[in-house]
Amino acid sequence: MAQLTYTRDELMTDHDYAEPHVVMGHLLHGGMLADGSYQPPRALVREAAFDAWEAALNERGGAVFDADAGLLDGIRMPTAEQQLVLLRNGLGASFWNALTITGKIEARGRLLADIEFPDLQPAIVQDISEMAIGHLGKGLLVAHGFDEGGSPDTDAGAHDAMWFVARDLVFGADAFPDVEPPENIGRPDAGTRYVPEIAPEIEGLVSFIANLLIIEFRAELAFADTQQIMRTPDVFTDRRDDAELAAELVGRIRIDEEIHVRSLNLYLGEMRSVDFRTVDGATISGAEMIDRFWDGLVKWATVDQPVLAAEQQRQLLHGRIAEHAEADRVLQEFEAAA
Repeated sequence: MAQLTYTRDELMTDHDYAEPHVVMGHLLHGGMLADGSYQPPRALVREAAFDAWEAALNERGGAVFDADAGLLDGIRMPTAEQQLVLLRNGLGASFWNALTITGKIEARGRLLADIEFPDLQPAIVQDISEMAIGHLGKGLLVAHGFDEGGSPDTDAGAHDAMWFVARDLVFGADAFPDVEPPENIGRPDAGTRYVPEIAPEIEGLVSFIANLLIIEFRAELAFADTQQIMRTPDVFTDRRDDAELAAELVGRIRIDEEIHVRSLNLYLGEMRSVDFRTVDGATISGAEMIDRFWDGLVKWATVDQPVLAAEQQRQLLHGRIAEHAEADRVLQEFEAAA
């Protein structure tokens, strides 16, 4: 019988790396196997555990949550082609800022390791000790947070540091001024209770997991665009080898993120398969609970938010283009690449 319960130490276990993961003199998390391939951190037992939990969920008649990054395939600004127009015309600040902001946002993901999340077991009718959601507070969310913002137990840089290294590979250090992430365009109904039947802290955790999945989907698309830009032969022409290495480094981040997407789909799939206790002593199915707010979340992420974000970026980038000596030509090329 497959193992279904794990200790925190087991879920934090690394592979036996043949070489450390070092780029530009920076020690980064994960490591290199004997064949030269990259292996994510804390994955030796974690991925095997996901295999076992997914199989057990299927045996119980459930399934991992059916969602992927394809549902966000809508308007984005700038597109990869628009970013290339800017780079070809000497307007690299936009891409520099994007890489810097991504690194700083990744650093914020460390909060998953710092926040004390509520235990789901008292809120769920079924025994979840042999499920992934029974291990959220036993290493899974901490591991996710360490992937994003780093572990205090090592000097190895995590995703935040990896983005800064990738940025410096393509541009060189301090090519442009530092920049901070913009204010988030939050949902106007943030804080609204969609499942008031359950305790607010439990609804908050479930909503957090669902929102985190949407964030991972958005990142998956953006990171793919980033690799495409870095690998385009007619940009960063004086740093082509470094740009190819930067694209490879982003690919390693994406390998790590695949574990995150997989885990979040599993958590939501398990939650849909159980019954939650309500505050009045009754129960509500996890499927009803999650589906109730998922549709609204997807609408915001695919229809409402992209339009607001695109308009914000359009105004910002048009302002930068206006300062170019051939602003009219660049703007025309920029709009044609939308």
